[in-house]
Amino acid sequence: MGSDDTYNFVFKVVLIGESGVGKSNLLTRFTKNEFNHDSRTTIGVEFSTRTVQLDNCTIKMQVWDTAGLERYRAITSAYYRGAVGALLVYDITKHVTYESAERWLKELYDHADPHMVVMLVGNKNDLEDMRTIPAEEAKAFAETNGLMFMETSALDSTNVEAAFIDVLTAIHRKVASRQVTRGSISAVTLSGPTHPASEAQQEGRGCCRS
Repeated sequence: MGSDDTYNFVFKVVLIGESGVGKSNLLTRFTKNEFNHDSRTTIGVEFSTRTVQLDNCTIKMQVWDTAGLERYRAITSAYYRGAVGALLVYDITKHVTYESAERWLKELYDHADPHMVVMLVGNKNDLEDMRTIPAEEAKAFAETNGLMFMETSALDSTNVEAAFIDVLTAIHRKVASRQVTRGSISAVTLSGPTHPASEAQQEGRGCCRS
C-alpha cells in the first residue's frame, strides 16, 4: 500500500449491475480480501481504494460501488463522473441480471467517457451447478460490444484480482499511449479535457513515457 503522496495516477473504476449480483463483495474481496456472507444492501455510494504497482508506476485505484442505489434507479451522473473503467457485473445463476447488461451499458455510456475500459463480469461462478448463462454466450456478447470479459467468484476469490488488474492494465495502456505527463487530465478523462481534474487526479508523473 502506498501513501497518498507516493502514487503516479488515480484511476476511478465503477461497479454497475443489478442488486444482489455481488458487487459489494467483489469490492471488499479486491480491496480488503474479505467476504461478508451477511452483506446487506445499503443506500448510498461507497468506495474503497487499493494501490497497485504496474509497469514501474504506482497507481491508486478508486473502486466505487452503487451500494443499493441500482434498485431505486437513483444513480446520477455524479457516480460516473471521472470514471475511466467499469465492471458490469451479473450473476451467472440469475438470467435476469444478465438480460439487464445492455441497459446498464447504455446508461454507462450516456453518463461516462465513451473511451473508458469496460469489463463484463459473470460473478458467482462457484455456483456452477446453478448456472443459467453459458460463459460462451456472455463472452460473445462482450466481444460484440467491445468489452473485456471474465467470470469471477467473490466467495472463493477466483479471478477477482485478475479482473480488476486486467481493467487497470488496459486503462494504464490507454493513458500511456497518449504520452501522459504530469498535470495531464487524460489520466482520468480518456477522451480529453472535458472538466477539471482534482489535484489527486493530476498526479501523472511521466512514469510511463517511453
